[in-house]
Amino acid sequence: MEEITTKTRSDRAAEVRRASGDRKNVKRDIVLLCVSGAALAMSVICRGLFPADPAWIAVVLCGAPIVFDAASGLVERMDIKADVLVSVALIASLIIGETFAAAEIAFIMRLGSLLEELTVRKARAGIESLLRLKPRRARVLRHGNQTVIPAEEVRRGDILRILPGETIPADGEIIEGSTSVDLSILTGESLPVDKGVGDEVIGGTINRYGSFDMCADRVGDDSSLARMIRLAEAADVSKARIVGLADRWAARIVAAALLAAAATWLLTHEIIRAVTVLVVFCPCSMVLATPTAITAAMGNLTKRGVLLHRGDALERLAEIKCAAFDKTGTLTRGRPDVAAVESFDASMTEDDVLILAAAAEKRSEHPLARAVVRGYHRSLSTLPEAGDFRMQPGRGVECTIGERRVLVGNADLFNEREIPVSDRGPAFARWMRREGCTLVYVAADGVCVGAVALADQLRPEAWETVERIRSAGVEPVLLTGDNEDAAGSIARQLELRDCRARCLPEDKLRFITDSARNGRPVCMIGDGVNDAPALRAAHVGIAMGGIGSDIAVEAADITLRSDDIRQLPHLLELSRKMMRTIKLDLSFSLVLNFAAIALAVAGLLSPVSGALVHNAGSVLVILNSVRLLRWKRRRA
Repeated sequence: MEEITTKTRSDRAAEVRRASGDRKNVKRDIVLLCVSGAALAMSVICRGLFPADPAWIAVVLCGAPIVFDAASGLVERMDIKADVLVSVALIASLIIGETFAAAEIAFIMRLGSLLEELTVRKARAGIESLLRLKPRRARVLRHGNQTVIPAEEVRRGDILRILPGETIPADGEIIEGSTSVDLSILTGESLPVDKGVGDEVIGGTINRYGSFDMCADRVGDDSSLARMIRLAEAADVSKARIVGLADRWAARIVAAALLAAAATWLLTHEIIRAVTVLVVFCPCSMVLATPTAITAAMGNLTKRGVLLHRGDALERLAEIKCAAFDKTGTLTRGRPDVAAVESFDASMTEDDVLILAAAAEKRSEHPLARAVVRGYHRSLSTLPEAGDFRMQPGRGVECTIGERRVLVGNADLFNEREIPVSDRGPAFARWMRREGCTLVYVAADGVCVGAVALADQLRPEAWETVERIRSAGVEPVLLTGDNEDAAGSIARQLELRDCRARCLPEDKLRFITDSARNGRPVCMIGDGVNDAPALRAAHVGIAMGGIGSDIAVEAADITLRSDDIRQLPHLLELSRKMMRTIKLDLSFSLVLNFAAIALAVAGLLSPVSGALVHNAGSVLVILNSVRLLRWKRRRA
């Protein structure tokens, strides 16, 4: 046990050191670029005033690491990247005395490398947060005595006692007592679920009300929470960092550049022309095309409350064919609200029923009780006071309001008290359950006078968002842990053809992997801990940052910090616009390179002028990418 704990702490410390090292590297590169840029400016302005060309500073600070990395990769792994050609051009320029040209090439390449690192350096995170969800202690009943032990020491068959507010330490079955359990951590269920004797409870979920005893069944690595952690880890392994297009073509570019330079030397017998060919062949603008476009798109999204965690997220988003939505907290508000009130007594209006229910529930902390009180839109001070208040965990509440004895709760409580529901009650219940509602019945002096229907309400902007995503050629799908009635109600309102209810984390993960295998990359949009494996495994994961859990946010590639799902269509179209911009920049870079090579072979460009041409190409690429900063989606 101690060994495992020590290992976990060691892993966390390593993650902290790694993240700290990444930040230091970025700061170091910024300082080196500032110094090198100043050195290049001094080389132009103060030429001849120094014993040595100041451009050597840029060569050493920016060029030396490039040459070292290229040589290391080539010798140790035969890894040919764009850096190999850059290194050849740098060394050749220095050999013939073109120090400024070498410095320019080194500076541009270092700048491109920094931009790319800034867009993809977000390391994987979130699994440590999952580990923190594991309960630390458990109350075990042995030989009639209650003992508190570390949760890791719970064994199958142990009898555990769970108090209100505690995290359930293992999967098992309730053998005594009743309660309401918050399952949102695993299933995304929007409302706490009432549990009684014989019902199964899941480790890692939270006991909201009432104490109970349970028999542990699945413990340790077999628990549902442990399985979720393994799913998140496995999904994370499949994610690969973006690989630059210039690096993928590096071997061909290097071979073509060396052949072109050699041919130029053989034909013209002028080494300077051959070196110029190497200089203009350097893929500076190609290397800059992707990171600058991504950085500009990130700036656009930052102003809209959208945060990118990984630099290639937008590139992948442009490829999606399916958008899978979680329900609770994503398409809905994430909390229950009053959906309808029905009176079963001719002498009472719907307002009278709601007043009785709100007055009785005013002192309860149950989420359904709070929803009933929120449904009373007037000042709470106008509610009548409830006396002799009694709470029945997992059932409801009982109190006295004025001269009447009021009972508010579920059907089980009413059956237990033998209070019949009126003839209108069953029809209203069937209708409301079909709409995904939970019913709370209200009785006065032993007579059922009405019912309040509670449901997690659809966001007002959800329909427009889903419709715009559908019009962009992306199929929307609903994946939720809620029951079929709640899921079907949302699907009907949004006109979704594909709706899957009662999805556990592994079910969502299976849908995503199967879709990817069939050539339909999926974008997953969710907010809960239970969505973390799916968010990691999806082609792109988007988390609701305002109400979403930290684990979901860290598992995702993109976060909507304001929880405004209306940003999704803009996000999708911006990703496609960004990819069109990248392709345009790459095409321009290739045309510019070929034109510059022809001029270099003809002797019309020197190494310095060739480097300047590349600078001009790089500037044009950056300016074209900067347009993405202000890009807005055209209104339909």
